[in-house]
Order: sequence, then structure tokens, then C-alpha cells
Amino acid sequence: MAVKEVRTSHILVATEQEAQNVLEQLRSGRKFAELAKKFSSCPSGQSGGDLGYFTKGKMVKEFEEVAFMLNKGQYSGPVQTEFGWHIILVTDKK
Repeated sequence: MAVKEVRTSHILVATEQEAQNVLEQLRSGRKFAELAKKFSSCPSGQSGGDLGYFTKGKMVKEFEEVAFMLNKGQYSGPVQTEFGWHIILVTDKK
């Protein structure tokens, strides 16, 4: 069955080094939503980084490609877009 929509959360920061720092904290057991509230420069950070569901063609290419490749519950390494550096978490697929 082909995935038509993904639901993601993300943490948006200005530099790759900041993204690596967030990633290290995730790997050490910190909660994604807690880190989004603390570090994300996106307004979605206040809701734990939740971006809701989206289909292909709705997000910038680099973000979308990674989001559709990840499995539910998996987060990405640093992903650069025109907006900055993202750590992407897939929370659901349908």
C-alpha cells in the first residue's frame, strides 16, 4: 500500500551544528516535543513541532523526500532547506 500522507513534527534551527546538538540530545533520551519547544525557531515548536498531515507536493522538496522515506516513529538527521536545518520526526503515515 502506497503512503499518501505523512504526519510529521520537526525542530527548525539556523545551523547544522545546532541541529547536531538537538540530535545528540534526542539520542540521549530527551523528548522530541520538549526539544522542539526549547530550540525550534518555527511557530510549530510551541506545539511540540507538530506540522500535521501532508501529501506530496505540499512541503519543500528536501523536507518532503526525507519525511516520506522515514518510518513511523523514526527521526532524521539534519536536513537543510531554504528555511534552515530540520530534524524531522514521522508520527504517522496513512
